Amino acid sequence: MVRRLNGELRRGVRSSGVLVNHVWPPSTFLGRLRNTTREELLGQGTPIAYPTHRALLQQGDDSRHVLLITRGVVKVVASAESGYDMLLAVRIAGDLVGEMAAFEERPRSGTVIACSDVTARIIQVQALETFLTRHPDAMRAILQMLCARLRWANRRRVDFQAYDSLTRLARVLAELCQAYAQPAPDGDGRRCDLGVTLTQKELASLAGLKLNTAEKSLAALTAQGLVERSYRNITICDVPKLMEFAKVVADNPY
Repeated sequence: MVRRLNGELRRGVRSSGVLVNHVWPPSTFLGRLRNTTREELLGQGTPIAYPTHRALLQQGDDSRHVLLITRGVVKVVASAESGYDMLLAVRIAGDLVGEMAAFEERPRSGTVIACSDVTARIIQVQALETFLTRHPDAMRAILQMLCARLRWANRRRVDFQAYDSLTRLARVLAELCQAYAQPAPDGDGRRCDLGVTLTQKELASLAGLKLNTAEKSLAALTAQGLVERSYRNITICDVPKLMEFAKVVADNPY
C-alpha cells in the first residue's frame, strides 16, 4: 500500500501561528520527534514566507541559520564553476535545510529554491544547538536524518556503477515514491502521484544521467506500464511492480 507522505495529511489547528495536531511525514525531521518536543521546536525562531521560485538559501553564503520547512516543497540545487546545475535533493514540510553549513561553519554548498509557496521558521544555529542539548530525542532525530541523507547519496554512487540507466532512473523514482508519494485518486492503493514536481532534467540529475538518456529511460518505463507522464508530473502505475523492477526494498530511504 502507498503511504500518503506529503505533509498535508490532516489539517491542524493554528495556535499563535504554530500548526499543531498535524501529521508530519515520518521521513522528515519533525516526523521523527516526540509530540512535546515537536511543539516546542515549532515555537523556536522566526516565521517567514517565500513565494514560488524564491531562493531561501544561496550557495556560497556564510549565514549560520537553518530553516525548518512548515509548508510547501523546496529543491536543493548545486552549481558548478562550469555553469552546470545539479538537483541534489527535494525537501518537504517537516524537513530541516541548511544544517550542514550551520554546523560546519562553512559556506553553503547548495541553493534552496521554493517549488511552491513555502512557509518556514528561521532558527539560528546557537538556538538549535541549545534545543538539541535539552532534547536528546531531537539530537537522535537529527542524527537519523543526516544518516538517511548520507545513505541516499551512497546509494546513488553505487547505482552509478552497479545498474544500467533504466534501472537507475527506476530506483530514483521508487525511492522518491517511498518518501513523498500521494495515492492517486483513481487508484486502488497501487497507483500514486510522485508528490513533487520535477522536470526531466532534474530527474536526470538525481539519477546521474544525461538528459537524453533520462528521456529514453522514462519513455521505456512508460512503455512498460510502470509510469504515466503528464506536464511536469509523474504517476506510478503500480508501486510494487516498480519496486521489484528497480530492486528497491520496501523501506524508507530518507
